[in-house]
This record gives sequence, structure tokens and C-alpha cells, in this order.
Amino acid sequence: MQEFDSVVIGGGPGGLAAAYGLQAQGMTVAVVERDLWGGTCPNRGCDPKKILMAAVETQGRAEALQGHGLTSVPQIDWPALMAAKRAYTEKIPAGTKQGLVATKIATFHGTASFNADGTLTVGTETLTAANWLIATGQTPRIPQIEGAQWLNTSNEFLDLDHLPADITLMGAGYVGVELAAIASAAGSRVHLIHHSDRPLRAFDGDLVKDLLDRLKADGVDVQLNTDITAVAPADDQFKVTTATGESWTTGMVFATAGRRPMVDDLHLDRVHVATTPHGITVNGQLQTTNPHIFALGDVVDRPQPKLTPVAGFEGRYLTQVLTQPDVPDIVYPVIPSVVYGKSQLAQLGVTPAQAAQDTDRYQVNDLDLTHWYSYQRIQDPHARIKVVVAKKTGRIVGASVLSTEAEQVINYLDFVTTNHMSSADISQTITAYPTLASDLTYFN
Repeated sequence: MQEFDSVVIGGGPGGLAAAYGLQAQGMTVAVVERDLWGGTCPNRGCDPKKILMAAVETQGRAEALQGHGLTSVPQIDWPALMAAKRAYTEKIPAGTKQGLVATKIATFHGTASFNADGTLTVGTETLTAANWLIATGQTPRIPQIEGAQWLNTSNEFLDLDHLPADITLMGAGYVGVELAAIASAAGSRVHLIHHSDRPLRAFDGDLVKDLLDRLKADGVDVQLNTDITAVAPADDQFKVTTATGESWTTGMVFATAGRRPMVDDLHLDRVHVATTPHGITVNGQLQTTNPHIFALGDVVDRPQPKLTPVAGFEGRYLTQVLTQPDVPDIVYPVIPSVVYGKSQLAQLGVTPAQAAQDTDRYQVNDLDLTHWYSYQRIQDPHARIKVVVAKKTGRIVGASVLSTEAEQVINYLDFVTTNHMSSADISQTITAYPTLASDLTYFN
């Protein structure tokens, strides 16, 4: 049996932030990983996706500038793009483990399972610790339909040697919309199917509609208010059938209808850790119903977006909880979220829908940015922002943005909201002109 001060289960960004922080404070630390060192984000998630998206975004900018200084649109070379992605991802697992070993953090590779006596089994090893940190994240959810065995996930999409000429995506959340943008730009006919009339429910409904209209204009077959009920082989293709009886053949079908917490093999019931279908239950200090077990990142049932920076923030917070006295409950800063594509959808803070429910407190400035200089010069096809302003202070407290530049705009507004800046404060800064930052003074 090997004994540690803290054992982190999950070698992704959140778990690593905690492991390095605890080790730096003099603790003996071990990290357990059952799959790829580094976790989902750098191996099969946000990082490789954004590498593919770089070509998509560049193509979109070139399309917008046809007749405005450019005369051809670059085509995506899928094998070359995938090679660029793999050149990055193939180094992640070994590099991550080497970093841990160099810092004298113990590493164990295998499936972790708690025992009734509070120890942890990993392969043939048994570990014991004063505190445990669960950071196992989430895995793609596979819907239980006829032919579910033929479904693929984003894991497979992000490592395809060849992109089929026709693909079907089952679910129009973050993953479905982003994969649709990538595949469509790369020349595939894309069917994006969603069970309700309101995809991306956490985002502003008007801007979601605008984004879906952009996808449709790019040739994506968006079908709302319907479910895929069956998938079956059809020669070298697959036949897809929906609840309305419609059917078609497609090259591959991907389940993109959400993710579920990875807790199945941990046997948390043996150590009295409560869970819900959305993850592990924690208190304000990320402590589970077992006082010696903590949880962080996407595996936690919490209202904050399940994003890599949030997991890292929680990992650093738990370093304080386990090494300092009287640490207050976690307080999350403003958290920006982005759906990437040729047009990006981003938001943070108070949403327009929340503001509409409290009009005494908030006002919403709905601005069409398409003809503002910053967006006109790049021929952004549709740029729009809804800025939420606190009436009492004049401060920006939230925003929803649709634009090819949304990721940049939302980060500027993150700085503004985090620092409680009013329009007067913004006007006292001098930014480079003409840039997106120089537009901030006109948002409220």
C-alpha cells in the first residue's frame, strides 16, 4: 500500500492545477489517470478543435472579403489539417506525464476504484491518502436508440483520417454546432438534428437563431423539433431515421447531444459520496458528502459552465482549502463562454433573458454592429451584441455577442465587468485605434 497526503483522480487541467499546487506546498501527491495524460481538453477537446477551427475561421474571412480585395476562397485540405492537429496532440500525454515525474508527483495509470475501507485500487496498486480529489471530467453521452452501436462521438471526429462527404450530427449543443461548422467548411454535407426548437439554450435565443441562419446559409441542413430514432448500415453508408419518419443515408453519424460525468467505475457509494445525473454533489468548498473527498471540474454538479478554465480555477482553489486555514467558500468570477465557428457566439455575466425579468435593475442595449467600422472593414456578414447595463451604476454586467470577432470582444468585456468599469471609466482609457477595444466606449 502506498500512502500520500493527497491523491488526484484525473490527469486533466483541473486535476493537474491542484496536483502542482499541492506539491508546491510540500504535500506528497499522486495523480491517477485511466486514459490520456492531459485529459480531454488538450487531447480530444478544446485544443484540437480550435486547431481545426483555425482553418475554418480563415476560410470564413476569405469568403467575406470576396469582391473586397480577395478573389478566391481557400479550400480545406483535411489530411493536412489533421496532420497539424496530430502534431500537437500526439505530444500531450508523454509531455504531461514527464512534467509530473520531473516535479516528483507520483503517477498511476489505470482505472481507479474506491474500496469500502476508504482506500483506492488502481490496477494492482492500493493507495491511501488523507484527502482525495476527483477530477475525472465527462465523457460523450450515447443515446439509447436502435443502432446506437453505429454512433460515433466527437472523439472520433477530431481524429478522422478522411472526412465523409455526408455526415449527421445528433444534437445541436456546443459540440454539434462547432463540428457542423468544421465539417461544412471542409466540404461535407452536414445534417444537424436537434430534439427541440431551442438549441444552445444557455445562450440568447435571438443570437442563436442568427447563428443557425448562418449555418443554413453555409449549406448545413438544420432540423429542429425532431429526434433520430434509428441508425442502420446501408452498404458502406448508414441509414438515419427520425421520429417524423424522414430518412436519409449518410457517411457517419455522431452523437453530439451532451456529455455525462465519468463516475461509473469509482464506486462512490462505497465511500458515501452523493451524486446526481449531472455529477458529484459538493458544498461551497468543493467538498463531497465524504469530508475527505473533494471534486472539481466537469464531474461536479454545479451551475457554472463546464469549461477548462473553470476546472483550473477550482484546482487552484482546492490548493488553498487543503493547505490554509479558514478559506472562505469559492466565489466564481465572471465566466465567458464561446461557441466557435465562422461566426462565433459568446456571452458572459447577466444574460439578456435575466435582464428582461428585472427591468427595474437592468437595461439591454441591442446593437447591430454589422456596419460599425470594425466589422465593415472585414465584411462580417452579421455582427450583433446585446449589452446588459446596471441602471444604478451604468456598469456593463453582461453581454451576448455574435460575430466573427466575438471571442475577442467577450474577453475585453470580461475585463470590463470583472473590474466593475462604467462607461466613464472606459472613456478614461486610451486604446489602439481602430480596434475592437476602441469600440468598448460605445456599448453603453
